Amino acid sequence: MATCIRYFRLRLALALALAILPNGILTAAPAAQEHWVTTWMASPMAGSPRDEFRSQTLRMIVHISLGGSRLRVEFSNAFGIRPLVIGAAHIALRSHGTGIVPASDRALSFDGFPSVTIPPGALELSDPVSLEVPTEADLAISLYVPGSTGPATVHPLALQTGYISGAGNFTAAETLPYKWKSSSWDWLSAIDVEEGADAHAIVALGDSITDGYGSTPNANLRWPNLLQARLLTDPSTAQLAVINAGISGNRVLHDAAGPSALERFDRDVLARDGVKYLLVLEGINDLGAPYEPGGHGQQEVTARELIAGLRQLIDRAHAHGIKVFGCTLTPYKGAKYFSAVGEARREAINRWTRTSGAFDGAIDFDAAVRDPRHPLRFLPAYDSGDHLHPSDAGYKAMADAVNLSLFH
Repeated sequence: MATCIRYFRLRLALALALAILPNGILTAAPAAQEHWVTTWMASPMAGSPRDEFRSQTLRMIVHISLGGSRLRVEFSNAFGIRPLVIGAAHIALRSHGTGIVPASDRALSFDGFPSVTIPPGALELSDPVSLEVPTEADLAISLYVPGSTGPATVHPLALQTGYISGAGNFTAAETLPYKWKSSSWDWLSAIDVEEGADAHAIVALGDSITDGYGSTPNANLRWPNLLQARLLTDPSTAQLAVINAGISGNRVLHDAAGPSALERFDRDVLARDGVKYLLVLEGINDLGAPYEPGGHGQQEVTARELIAGLRQLIDRAHAHGIKVFGCTLTPYKGAKYFSAVGEARREAINRWTRTSGAFDGAIDFDAAVRDPRHPLRFLPAYDSGDHLHPSDAGYKAMADAVNLSLFH
């Protein structure tokens, strides 16, 4: 009897392990699907000739959202003019300064190889590595690039000090012997973590206000960081990662600082892993750029044209099952490119964001940071000083204005 039971259990296991295709060929049944979620990202841009390296090691520091026990790293050569050779790459928990926690150091591989060549315009995901990483941890990604790289694909406003060595591969060094400090992330575009099926990502798509311009460097006080901290306090939202797709100077309709939001949408939103929600805070540069000193009305856009561009973002996200929340444009009177025409258009766009129903919900950043006595301006305590970007307190007010029930 026991033999019969073992026999039938074996037959059942084989039936579960094998599937029969219509042509009668046996094939292995698919393994349990991995669930990856992007826990950190930086939107790539084209670098300048000064963003070039010669047989050097870069150690870049990032502050992730969700933790986990398996990670993988994405490197982008999206704007490279020649193949990028990565000679070696490591990931580790950061201790302080250039230092890492030695026991956490992991060499990255690419299809089993310690090095890889990434063609221009392409990206490369590392093989997964096993590493216990807590939520909101600081990680150090060390990258050795042999030879001359040409201009790097970069994210210029890291607001996080990085480190660059002289010639040599120091990716495994406990403390990097650096010669220069860096304020950008070079080629590093995302980190994914394997998580449970209830974990998802929120993409914050925006310009310099989302990028965190004006916030204190090395302090992670951008509004997406502060929103992440709030989400972690609520058990119903603690499995959501907020990832920052802000580019300083970015516009919806035209390329300026980086490709337009319409152009980069697939790479920066749809290609990210585990995305369930999208927050959109874009448009103030479209309105202001024509009124920059020397702008002379170039690339002027109407409120209707900008709304049409935002509708495109909504429709493209909805096509992939992503909920989209619109964020009202913050005040900017006193900024160097303020104009009465632009202000009228900002107010029209904000009315549409609040009332049209085109978005799945609205987040009123304008109301959160404006001065009640002078509603076209920031509340002084929330103004970084340029009348366009919030202070640390202003970024906190923005994060506090997000109703967490949107994500329930």
